[in-house]
Amino acid sequence: MAALDSQTPTAGPSARTTGITSPDMGTLNRFVVDLFGVMAYGELSAFERLSSDARFSPTLRDRAALGRLAVTEFEHFEMVSAHLAGLGVDVEEAMRPFQGSIDSFHERTRPADWYESLMKAYVIDAISGDFYTALAGRLDEATRELIGRIQSTTEQGGLLQSRLKAALADDPRLASRLALWGRRLVGEALTQAQRVGIERQFLGGLLFQGTAEDQERETVQLFAQLTRNHSRRMSALGLTA
Repeated sequence: MAALDSQTPTAGPSARTTGITSPDMGTLNRFVVDLFGVMAYGELSAFERLSSDARFSPTLRDRAALGRLAVTEFEHFEMVSAHLAGLGVDVEEAMRPFQGSIDSFHERTRPADWYESLMKAYVIDAISGDFYTALAGRLDEATRELIGRIQSTTEQGGLLQSRLKAALADDPRLASRLALWGRRLVGEALTQAQRVGIERQFLGGLLFQGTAEDQERETVQLFAQLTRNHSRRMSALGLTA
């Protein structure tokens, strides 16, 4: 980790592809480690959550489907871990700063039943993907490539959307409850993203260059886009965001 905090470019993929030289390289590397640290712990947490939720599936087909998704999340965790190892960073060290806040988020958003578990997985996976994709567009080629690989290998969104639609068709009474749950989840997710940005101060400074006013404006625009994307996904389920 010490090497990544220095002013000297490292030999990792980000150092070769960004074209950023000292003194910005140290800041960039700290940001990349944070980005992959929060991604790694998010994927590990998703694996644990889906594995646990699968036990409460109403059918064996549903249990197998969630089990496959859990395996995919763990594969994503391993991909991020391998990338961090290539940068000379221990994945546990990279994840540790985010463990408390992510665990707290999941405690605040504990589902009441299997259907709320499905909605949580659907909402959080999609918002996380949008967020990481937006960040990747501002970073080096290796980072963009890894995030793209993770996004392209996941089937979670389509499968969860299909299962949620079927559940809503079978029991229309679920609609109002899941719509309300979805609104709470997106609010908590955006608050969580803001909290991480505040806790890791250089994160926002690197993402949104310029004056404080510029940073605030770009942050508002990013979060507005995340909210619009969420609204479209809720509409696809026939729910009001």
